[in-house]
Amino acid sequence: MDRTAQLTALRPESAAPARTPGPPAPPGPDGSAAASGSAVYDPAEAGALHRDAARVLAANWTGTSTVPSRGLYPHQWSWDSAFIAIGLRHLSPLRAQTELETLLGAQWADGRVPHIVFNPSVPLDAYFPSPDFWRSATAGRAVGAPRTVQTSGIVQPPVHALAVWLVHRADPRLSRARGFLSRAYPRLAAWHRYLLHRRDLGGGGLAAVVHPWEQGMDNSPCWDAPLSRVTPAPPRSFRRADLDHGAAEDRPTDLDYGRYVRLAADYRDRGYADGVGEFAVEDPAFNALLIASEHALARIAHELGATGTARHARAERLTAALVERLWDPAEGMFLCRDVRGGPIPERGVAGLVPLMLPTLPREIAARLAGTVRGPHFGLGTACRLVPSYDLTGAAFDPHRYWRGPAWFNTNWLLERGLRLHGEHGPADALRAALLDTAGTSGFAEYVDPYTGEGCGAPGFGWTAALTLDLLHRSPGRDARSVSRAGDGTFDMRDQGGDRG
Repeated sequence: MDRTAQLTALRPESAAPARTPGPPAPPGPDGSAAASGSAVYDPAEAGALHRDAARVLAANWTGTSTVPSRGLYPHQWSWDSAFIAIGLRHLSPLRAQTELETLLGAQWADGRVPHIVFNPSVPLDAYFPSPDFWRSATAGRAVGAPRTVQTSGIVQPPVHALAVWLVHRADPRLSRARGFLSRAYPRLAAWHRYLLHRRDLGGGGLAAVVHPWEQGMDNSPCWDAPLSRVTPAPPRSFRRADLDHGAAEDRPTDLDYGRYVRLAADYRDRGYADGVGEFAVEDPAFNALLIASEHALARIAHELGATGTARHARAERLTAALVERLWDPAEGMFLCRDVRGGPIPERGVAGLVPLMLPTLPREIAARLAGTVRGPHFGLGTACRLVPSYDLTGAAFDPHRYWRGPAWFNTNWLLERGLRLHGEHGPADALRAALLDTAGTSGFAEYVDPYTGEGCGAPGFGWTAALTLDLLHRSPGRDARSVSRAGDGTFDMRDQGGDRG
């Protein structure tokens, strides 16, 4: 059987009759739940959707990593690879480990994990900004950019420790035999140190992003006010390769892009030094993912023989800082904070993502769940999936990138968060909508939140990967045991192929 056939074939356990989930298994000696005792995969739901998702990942595989899409995004992206690895672990734990190792292998000496790792075989004009724009090896020399691989100089949300832990749990024997965790841990620890020390630009303990691309939700209306301070680069100074693959009305405007280019060029020309730029924003989703990954890093440390207590404590301090600085009780959600200008009064999906944190105060979690279902995001009423921006906002557009369309990664995070906090009915409905929309949209990059119509690139990597992850989990599972186990990385029974 060739590699593509191996990846697209159903795992052997999928041929077995579906099992009825039993009660939650008791925690094991490390605090995680046992590998057996409840179903994680309902074969009746798999079929063509499972095979098609696996084929997307096989088609997007380069040999060492997975591109988000062959046309629009032909390199390796940081948070894409983390989400992709979470799905790949159900097909090939080895390939999932390789995905993350390739990304972490491009880490800079100051600890940052770059948002793009460039494939040298891809023509320079296939994507902009290209390696010759970022000039990482020269412009980033003072802060330790690698010399042997070309990267961008900015970062993306820190999902990586969470992904590393979940990939390890998919096949602990393979992970231990390869030294996967022992090699990943120091790189992840350095990555977190960079964010917690070099990026605490507001002085309140949270990490700040210095470019909209770092937060991942590139043209969110949340960035409009801080971006208005930035003088855009002249239109003739760059060529947008993204418009070769997507409709202009679905993409960021030329004005937005000019500001992105100016910010990136200024950061490059300062030698990628932090703390002196025009754009610095504390974002709730970025910091929630850092907190979840800090909890995961504690679990990794425990697996390697340390206690992990200090990391759990740090995650708790970060959670308290997140609530103190970004929670808005009047809005019932978290808001971004412009380090220069204070809270940003825009309702973006990033303000809902902290629902994924199990030790969030109960009343805040309840308010967030209500906001997800309320008029601004409309889950279960107006919308099939949670939109990226407030349905009632003046800037809402159901098709323009992060100004309204629904994205699979944010909805996957919210599905987990709803389930974690006991909202099983909405979580089950969201899971079903995600699976249905993934199939009908051709695993689209993003979709119209009302209709599920696909937008952006088809055959998108994280859409396919997170579809697989949802297929390998049973609906209605009790995630409350995560909080009882003191964990911040979702349900530790989520172990991929149950091969512990």
